[in-house]
Amino acid sequence: MSAVIEQAVQARIIASAPPSRTVPALLRYESADPFAVRVVFPPTASLDGDEVEWAFARELLARGLLRSAGGGDVRVWPCGPHRTVLEFHALEGVAMVQIDTPELRAFLAHTYAQVPAGAEAGHLDVDSDLAALLA
Repeated sequence: MSAVIEQAVQARIIASAPPSRTVPALLRYESADPFAVRVVFPPTASLDGDEVEWAFARELLARGLLRSAGGGDVRVWPCGPHRTVLEFHALEGVAMVQIDTPELRAFLAHTYAQVPAGAEAGHLDVDSDLAALLA
């Protein structure tokens, strides 16, 4: 059975126009997908009015709390002692948000309590995944 961890946070969208604003966001982790974390933004946060979800490596988020990390579609870095920046790259452009670092640390602590670092492979259901691919 897959365990799900969700944590509501406030994300400050960093923008030049319209002015920066704060929106609710949801951090999500599922033990069935143990290497990934997700950040879900509500429709009010997007330009097209649709909910936006970004999935990326849990390890990337953990490294980004300490130093600049990432080099692809998602980059994470500390912004002083209390904020962390998440930068998302898509065809439509770049989005940058700030989230309180203590909230990200608490979320990660819950995920590591559920699936410790290094134990992720033991939570994968390879047989079901393979069956789904071959169906």
